[in-house]
Amino acid sequence: MKKIRVLGIDPGLAHTGFGVVDAAGGTLRMVSYGVIETASSEDHSTRLLAIYNRLLAVIDEFRPDEAEMEALYFARNTSSALAVAEAKGVITLCLAQQAIPLTMYTPNQIKTAVTGTSSADKETVEQYVKLLLNLKTEPKPDHAADALAGAITHIHSSLPGRL
Repeated sequence: MKKIRVLGIDPGLAHTGFGVVDAAGGTLRMVSYGVIETASSEDHSTRLLAIYNRLLAVIDEFRPDEAEMEALYFARNTSSALAVAEAKGVITLCLAQQAIPLTMYTPNQIKTAVTGTSSADKETVEQYVKLLLNLKTEPKPDHAADALAGAITHIHSSLPGRL
């Protein structure tokens, strides 16, 4: 049976969530998840480099076949939106250098794919991720849960005909 490993990414400057999910046949299996954190007390460029280096370590450890990242959407705070956009650029570069195909989904696409509704709150998304991956507890923190949800979305949206 063919297996595909997907790396889901919830981008951010302070917190970048990641989740690794295997798909084989109709089965999903959580491999790993976590959060790459950077401190606001660090120099901006140092924080971006830390995201790059830690994501590269995740890639080296888990060897994903494909990646998913949450698309940037409208934000009220322009400065935080720019910081997220910079983090997304670093993440995109890291994946491109490793020749890992990247697909992006909006938050509403992810919520709909995982829960069936675009109006789901964070707790509902976490509960569905727990159910879909057959976990004992909801994945925490929410950045990691969002990354797992993104990986699940990619599997459901892009891979059915290839498994």
